[in-house]
Amino acid sequence: MSTTDHATAPSPAVVPAEGIPYYTPAANPGAEADPTEKETPTLFRPLKIRDVTLKNRAIVAPMCMYSTNPDPASPSIGALTDFHVVHLGHLALKGAGLVIIEATSVQPNGRISPNDSGLWQEGTASEQFKGLKRVVDFVHSQGGKIGIQLAHAGRKASVVAPWLASAKGVRSLKADEGAFGWPKNVVGPSGGEENIWAEGGVSYWAPRELSTEEVEEVVRAFARSAELAVKAGVDVIEIHGAHGYLVNQFLSPVTNRRTDKYGGSFENRTRFLREIASSIRAVIPEGMPLFLRISASEWLEGQPIAAERGSWDINSSIELLKILPELGVDFLDVSSGGNHKDQKFDPHGDYQVKLAAQLRKEIRAAGGKTLVGAVGLITQAEAASEIVQGADNDEAHRAETMLAGEEPRADAVLMARQFLREPDWVMNAAKKLGVHLNPPVQFGRAYLR
Repeated sequence: MSTTDHATAPSPAVVPAEGIPYYTPAANPGAEADPTEKETPTLFRPLKIRDVTLKNRAIVAPMCMYSTNPDPASPSIGALTDFHVVHLGHLALKGAGLVIIEATSVQPNGRISPNDSGLWQEGTASEQFKGLKRVVDFVHSQGGKIGIQLAHAGRKASVVAPWLASAKGVRSLKADEGAFGWPKNVVGPSGGEENIWAEGGVSYWAPRELSTEEVEEVVRAFARSAELAVKAGVDVIEIHGAHGYLVNQFLSPVTNRRTDKYGGSFENRTRFLREIASSIRAVIPEGMPLFLRISASEWLEGQPIAAERGSWDINSSIELLKILPELGVDFLDVSSGGNHKDQKFDPHGDYQVKLAAQLRKEIRAAGGKTLVGAVGLITQAEAASEIVQGADNDEAHRAETMLAGEEPRADAVLMARQFLREPDWVMNAAKKLGVHLNPPVQFGRAYLR
């Protein structure tokens, strides 16, 4: 073979992907090979949310990787790296319908650990922006959609990466200034020693209470980060309102003891979230979906702290549902827990899927159209398929679920650890369910049927 043969242009049927400075074929792995196939289960049918269409209902949930530069003196602090291109890009390459980037802080002191992702640097020349855009461009080259979860850790901030803590035999380990932490600037809706997050006997830093003006600045920070994400080409924005991080802390009467406009009543405790959602919706395109992850319950029913202060429970989440449409929230990502050490639940089976199903039923009974995602302990293809079956416009699918005396429990499933164990979960699930998907171009010979 001559050297010129190596430079032969690719077949007209194989075109280069756009937006990346190197060659890879434009591909669309994970999409149904024959969109007209009537027997395709809902899990592998497209999901349209505003102007964005996911090719299937399998979503990669945000997963903290604790793998960015922690040094505040470096311009690359908090910026996504080659690791994230490989990690997130591979999940897109293997066909996930949507890949959501890990919790990305809107302020430096909002990171869980010094090694967390951030998006607070101004301008498109910043390292944080450039790192994000590299990940976005690669995912798009594989026909994938990508979201970013915007977050602030609040009182659960300034801890070291979990593998460093585990080396000491504890669940968490406070990061002081020597580990690039910020012990004097850990914040929450309420401050003081009594508001320290404690888990498994390991304490975090005592938060200081945010002033009203600082709360308003955090709201603006969420909007600025959302604007940058849009410029980087992100398809979906998700607000992190779960797991005891700052938004969840404001929602719950357990952690919110404020007396200003952000504390007290349900209306006041939800004000922070409402302002964040409205500020983001105002700066992102009308056709861009806005997701919200919540802890649907703190699992504190019957606990002394709930008897004393009340708690955020499933009824609170049902009340929140009523205002999501006016906030422009399109998709509710239903998780639970993480805001108090006394939470009690059975961490087995489909406990969170049940929460998602209950909230979806409430939405549909009220005539609402907000979509619902189920997450937690979903590992098997058959289980994932059953959760969403019938949640589409196919009459046969809807009739099938009605005849079975059931209804869809969610519109999509989100998985995290299972994608770490099994990056090609989508392709494997399709095989188990008898669905023919487009394989990755470069991996096609491994999926010959």
